[in-house]
Amino acid sequence: QLVESGGGLVQPGGSLRLSCAASGRIFGINAMAWYRQAPGKQRELVAHITSGGSTDYMDSVKGRFTISRDNAKNTGYLQMNSLKPEDTAVYYCNAFVYIDSYTLKSYWGQGTQVTVSS
Repeated sequence: QLVESGGGLVQPGGSLRLSCAASGRIFGINAMAWYRQAPGKQRELVAHITSGGSTDYMDSVKGRFTISRDNAKNTGYLQMNSLKPEDTAVYYCNAFVYIDSYTLKSYWGQGTQVTVSS
């Protein structure tokens, strides 16, 4: 399973770092991603990182958010800087996890609330 942490309330311009740790018997993680869903809106892809470390971001967070991973810890991160009120949402991590040497399975984290407000 994936366990998220790091959400909370922050003022505009502030920073937060989200973590997503995979636990249980796994053989590694392939791609990872962060999504978010604001009230009344569809879930949207925020950032993605491949097994090789290549990254991609939605336009509105480019230059402010950074996705990274620590393969030794089976953990992914989303560093969020210069936060804006429109970044307020529940953030979810998603990972394709090797459950044996060959089989990938998609897992979702439980979601963590990020609120940007003065």
